[in-house]
Amino acid sequence: MLGIKRLGLLAALVLVGVAPAAAAQAAAQPSTQDTQYLQAIHQVNLFEITAGDLAQQKGQDQGVKDLGAMLKTDHTQLDQTVQQTASQLGVQLPNEPNADQQAVIDKLNNASGAEFDRLWVTSELAGHVQAIQATQTEISQGSEQSVVQLAQTALPTLQTHYDELVALANKLGIPVPQVSASGTPSPGGTGTESPAPGGTGTESPAPGGTGTESPAPGGGTTEVPAPSES
Repeated sequence: MLGIKRLGLLAALVLVGVAPAAAAQAAAQPSTQDTQYLQAIHQVNLFEITAGDLAQQKGQDQGVKDLGAMLKTDHTQLDQTVQQTASQLGVQLPNEPNADQQAVIDKLNNASGAEFDRLWVTSELAGHVQAIQATQTEISQGSEQSVVQLAQTALPTLQTHYDELVALANKLGIPVPQVSASGTPSPGGTGTESPAPGGTGTESPAPGGTGTESPAPGGGTTEVPAPSES
């Protein structure tokens, strides 16, 4: 009888020890916001790496080639952190860009010369506006510190890319969207809603386009209105 009581006590102690561990593991699960951001920014990186390769191969203007190389390098480095963070949190990442991003890649593959340069700069501007807004959403709404820190690290890089794209667009005479990368309207422009990663139907004004689709970070069809004529 004594032995049975001791076994019962040991079993109770084991259960007491397991319960906090299970609770801690459950508490460590990232939120939907954090999970969707990791998946979305990973798809952004996959798109940018491919688009960067295409810019170097097919760009007519040397500025397009150079900026493509820069974007590929930066997004490759960023994605290493994304994959490491996702692995630590048990988040499964997609293995290819989303459907809208792939559609842009297909259009780039079919374009050449000055048309390629215009399409590349246009899609990159629209994509970076949305990637910046999604990153800002993660910084303000994310709950997992490692993902929030990743977003805080990514934001200056994405902003630098956007600024470089604006400068290149101005050089090539390509219209720039009438909205800042932070989502605040510039003079004569209209504001855009910040897209939560993984959301759909977020409108973002892209330069030079008339109803073209941009690579939204989180998937779903994103209509891109043409900029207003000045």
